[in-house]
Amino acid sequence: MFSKACEYGIKASIFIAVNSSENRRVSPKEISEEIDSPQAFTAKILQALVRNNIVKSVRGAYGGFEIDKDKIATIKLSQIVFAIDGDNIYKGCGLGLHTCDENHPCPVHDKFKVVREELREMLENTTLEQLALDIKSGVSFLKI
Repeated sequence: MFSKACEYGIKASIFIAVNSSENRRVSPKEISEEIDSPQAFTAKILQALVRNNIVKSVRGAYGGFEIDKDKIATIKLSQIVFAIDGDNIYKGCGLGLHTCDENHPCPVHDKFKVVREELREMLENTTLEQLALDIKSGVSFLKI
């Protein structure tokens, strides 16, 4: 459902949030290793997250990526998805058809519309803080 870049962007944001909550900046190398993403690809994803004010890049010997602690609670998953994939996830056809709408629906159009709306609701109501806390408490994991 999400592009590979978006999956990596979500994982990277969660990893950065967990570390930022402990006053730690993380390097691009640490991030790419944690999310199992190639370093160059991770760097492009991180640039998009920085451009969209989701993460902050700090240069220098003690630099790395971080998220302001007070922002972690306000960043929604939908912001991360939009930063990487735009709003395509809310528009596309469930079967990938180029022409699919109310007047010319594909076989799964009506059912997929419901799924898409539930997805939008989940993305808009889930914060980075919620996901980071689940990682920190061991309820969920980024890596097996």
